[in-house]
Amino acid sequence: MRKLIFLAPLLLAGCYNDSATFYADSSQEHTLTVRRQQDYFWSDEGRFTLLATRLPDCQRRIDLAELPLEDTTVELYSEGDNHWSLRAGKQVWHVETQSCALVAQDSTPTGTKVGDFKAEIDKMSFVEAGDAKN
Repeated sequence: MRKLIFLAPLLLAGCYNDSATFYADSSQEHTLTVRRQQDYFWSDEGRFTLLATRLPDCQRRIDLAELPLEDTTVELYSEGDNHWSLRAGKQVWHVETQSCALVAQDSTPTGTKVGDFKAEIDKMSFVEAGDAKN
């Protein structure tokens, strides 16, 4: 019985906990990172969050949605002036990295497509728009 008690946390541990990062100005000071996390191994969906960073002024985690863990694409669009749109399916989030805020949620992304955050079976990756892998 004691062994079962020690094994219980392992049953509740998730299998997916990874991320991919877009470097907005080719430095580590201005980034958008999408993270996926699976809370329970039996779940087909996970929590997707955005970490918006523009150092030294802001760094904030923004909850996006519960999405399928595999074969999910979060599209990234640049609206200019530190404004971004992210789209997964019919869900769209407008964020800005001037103060790292979620500006709005609706169904239409705006701006120029920058690339895709891809959640695959074995990894998360960011693929730039126009890349052959896209």
